[in-house]
Amino acid sequence: MQKRSFWFKIVPVVLGLALIVSGCAASPAPTNQSSATTSKPVKIGVLPIEDNLPFYVAEKDGLYTKEGVQVQLVNFASAVERDTALQAGQIDGEVADLVAVALLKKSGTDVKIAAIGLGATPQEGRFAILSSPKSNIRDLNALKGATLGISENSIIDYVSDQLLTDKGIPLSEVKKMSIPKMPVRLDMLLSDQINAACLPDPLAALAQAKGAHLVADDTYRNISQTVFLFRSQSIQDNPAGIKAAVRVYGLAGQALSDHPDQYHSLFLEKAQVPADIQQTYKTPTFSKLQLPTQDEIDSVMKWMVAKKLIPQAYSYNDLVDGTLLPQ
Repeated sequence: MQKRSFWFKIVPVVLGLALIVSGCAASPAPTNQSSATTSKPVKIGVLPIEDNLPFYVAEKDGLYTKEGVQVQLVNFASAVERDTALQAGQIDGEVADLVAVALLKKSGTDVKIAAIGLGATPQEGRFAILSSPKSNIRDLNALKGATLGISENSIIDYVSDQLLTDKGIPLSEVKKMSIPKMPVRLDMLLSDQINAACLPDPLAALAQAKGAHLVADDTYRNISQTVFLFRSQSIQDNPAGIKAAVRVYGLAGQALSDHPDQYHSLFLEKAQVPADIQQTYKTPTFSKLQLPTQDEIDSVMKWMVAKKLIPQAYSYNDLVDGTLLPQ
C-alpha cells in the first residue's frame, strides 16, 4: 500500500497497551558470512495490509535465520495502537507513511526512514478516488460541490488533495467529509451516503468490483509511499539487528516480485484481502530497496505545514537514515 499503513492520526502514548506477538525467528545461525549475528531481537509492529507481506515471506522462507537476525512480529488491529506502541518503545519499527513519520517526530518520538515499502513506482500501492454506484460522477471536474469521504489529516487526505490539485480543481469546491474508519467509508460509498471516497487498494478494487466508478488514481505519478521506519534509539542500541531486518525486508520483497504466485495464498491470508476479489486481486510486487526522494518528502512536508499539522517542515536528513540500506 500501506501506500497505506498510514491512514490514521497519531495519538499520545497509552499506557498498558497489550502486545500480541505473532512469531519470532529461531536463534540465528547465519549462513552468509557477511551477515551480522545479533542476539537482541528486533520488534516490528504489523497490520493486516499488503505492505507488511515481506515480513511473512521472510518467516516462511527462513530468511531471518539465514541473515542472522531475530525478528518478532507484533500484531496490531489499528495504526493508532501500533504507533502508540512505537512511541512507548515497545516496538522498534513499522511500515507507515510519510505523514505518520512527521507526526511521530512532532510527538517527540525520533524516528528514521530506512527504506521505501510500497511506492517506489507509481503502480505500487494504488490510491483511488471512486464515486458511488448510483452517482453520475466520472471525472474529477464533476466532484465540484460533491461530498468526498476521506480520513482527515492523513495520507488519504494528502493523496486526495494532490489528485485534485493536479487537475486544477480548487480544494474549496469539494466538500470533504472525514470518515476515518475505512470499512465505514467504503460502506457509505457503496450505499450512496456519500458521492465519492478516497480508498487504497485492496478496498479500492473491492469498491470497483461492487459497482463504484473509478474517478482517478495515483498510478500516473508517485504521490505517496509507505516507508520502513525505526526509532532512532533502537538504531543506536541495535544497529546490526536493524540493518539485518532491513536487508531481509528487501530480500523478501524481491522474492515476492520474482515469484508472486508462489506467495499468493500467504498474501490473501496475511493482508486479509476481501473474499469478493481474492480470485482477481494480484499479489503485490516490491521494488528493490531504496529511499524516498527529496521531492517526495518535500511535497508532504509542504502540505503538512500548510495544514498546520507541523510548525515547520522537517528536512530530508531529519527523517531519513541512508546508512541502513544494504551496501
